[in-house]
Amino acid sequence: MNPKIKEILEWLYCIIIAVVLALLFRYFIGTPTIVQQVSMKPTLEQDQRLWLNRWSRTTKTLPKKGEIITFEAPSKKSFTSSEIDMNNPVAVYDNEPTNIFGKFTKYILEIGKESYIKRVIALPGEHVEIKEGKVFINGEKLDEPYLQDGVVTDVTGTGFSDFTVPENTVFAMGDNRTHSTDCRTFGCIPLEKIESTVAIRIWPLDKWGKVD
Repeated sequence: MNPKIKEILEWLYCIIIAVVLALLFRYFIGTPTIVQQVSMKPTLEQDQRLWLNRWSRTTKTLPKKGEIITFEAPSKKSFTSSEIDMNNPVAVYDNEPTNIFGKFTKYILEIGKESYIKRVIALPGEHVEIKEGKVFINGEKLDEPYLQDGVVTDVTGTGFSDFTVPENTVFAMGDNRTHSTDCRTFGCIPLEKIESTVAIRIWPLDKWGKVD
């Protein structure tokens, strides 16, 4: 074989291996991201950089209450009054790719996949009730120090306001309640759709560190 061709092939081989390793690390271990939504203000601001921990997805571990997570956006964002089922308040995902290429493109390359970032409010088995502008878990008002003063939590229109979180799902909301599309409108998030937990904020530097 021509030495130049051999050298080119060796470089291509190294590049392919590096790309594969990077994709595997990004999917199974962690990855950086940029905040693009306003739903988590004041905790997270637009254009801030975060490091996401994806190890919990790899180990199929439910996040803890109060943790900030990212998850795949449901295909159905809202329900009519006749569609609401408080006995099965689980988000709907009915646009899943059916072939290997589609799955690789969406879940590994993350092309065409929309994700949300929210805070875990309730875990499986906990009863959630939203009333009087507050959140009640198992009958007790939830203490939410991360909210701005005067924030009201309600369910506008048709939504999930009185239910028990099903097994292997979580109920999550944005801290900026009046500007957040979250589990109040589309239901609880299945474990397999949770992508990561927010590990640390890496930018701006003056706010570097753990996000509470």
